[in-house]
Amino acid sequence: MELWKAMEQRHAVRAYRDEPLEPHVVEALRSCIDECNREGGLHIQLVLDEPKAFDSTMARYGKFSGVRNYVALIGKKGPRLEELCGYYGEKIVLEAQPLGLNSCWVAMSYKKIPEAYCVDAGEKLTVVIALGYGENAGVPHKSRAPEAVSRVHGEPPAWFARGVRAALLAPTAMNQQKFCFELEGNRVSARAGFGFYSEIDLGIAKYHFEIGAGRENFEWA
Repeated sequence: MELWKAMEQRHAVRAYRDEPLEPHVVEALRSCIDECNREGGLHIQLVLDEPKAFDSTMARYGKFSGVRNYVALIGKKGPRLEELCGYYGEKIVLEAQPLGLNSCWVAMSYKKIPEAYCVDAGEKLTVVIALGYGENAGVPHKSRAPEAVSRVHGEPPAWFARGVRAALLAPTAMNQQKFCFELEGNRVSARAGFGFYSEIDLGIAKYHFEIGAGRENFEWA
């Protein structure tokens, strides 16, 4: 229930107050990031009190202000890197929400600061997630209809319908929601559409789907 509440309450926030993250919040985030790195084989890093990444023309154009903390989503180059970063990045986002933090996925409106994080040989920085105490709580985004992002023969089971509803709460680039979930028996396949950062969006949506559907009710195809 807490994760569902976090999905409903979390919206993109671009303006942040000049307040450092509280120590217990930092500890919880680092613990979550460590877990994500172990599970996903990633190299995600928390960057604190670093204002240069969002002190640029691009950031101002994107209406970002006050961003001093962010999560750098890094991992070994490979065909699934972006999906994994989306999946585990959203896990961190939904951990942050009940801690009183606001967040925003950022693909282009920031400047890379190599000394702020470590990208090893063969690795890639995909996107970052701005974190902090927001000037506001953001606003909900418009969602497509469930039937526009799902395929099922006959009446869908309740768990599948909940999973699709949860996926529609997921943030996506330009609010495109270009993903599709298809049910066959108890096996669910998920595919990305065409568009910018669609594989990252797919990973985010898959994490939301698991929360809504209940991982015990299905298998990924």
